[in-house]
Amino acid sequence: MELKFFKCSISDLDQLIALSRETFIEAFEAVNNPEDFKSYMQKAFSKKQLKRELEDMHMTFYFVTQENEILGYFKLNEDVAQTETKDKHAIELERIYVKRAYQGKKIGEWMLNQIKRIAVDQNKSYLWLGVWEKNHNAIRFYEKSGFMKFGRHPYYIGSDKQMDWLMKFDLVNLVK
Repeated sequence: MELKFFKCSISDLDQLIALSRETFIEAFEAVNNPEDFKSYMQKAFSKKQLKRELEDMHMTFYFVTQENEILGYFKLNEDVAQTETKDKHAIELERIYVKRAYQGKKIGEWMLNQIKRIAVDQNKSYLWLGVWEKNHNAIRFYEKSGFMKFGRHPYYIGSDKQMDWLMKFDLVNLVK
């Protein structure tokens, strides 16, 4: 069964909202303060917010499918939409999520390879992301995939100030 991905459009808004909420809840609800988590969810995954992001030419969402079933998604930010570096030679991987039922099947690895290919095709020098410092499984996954820590920045879930590791993958050695 072949995995595929496609760029989301405004017509995918409702599906994107549902998937974003589902995967974020699966990943982080149990390890956050309920009030802060609810506040974050209402802001980050509101219809207004995700519509604005879908319409931003520097932000791109992609659904990952298998036999027409959506298994996960990722979001890439370029230029001024990047949350930190704002480097025109880079792409930020802001979100990458696989539904819990499909985790452990190397789908995340496949997604990351597609993301690297997108960045190379756009002549970017590096790919970077932020990952919660307490998300040890994700950090191991990124390190295994060739990412290296280059900094830290705060990330707020509601009023809870958390710290993200900034991690970078050098694309220079990948061949088109």
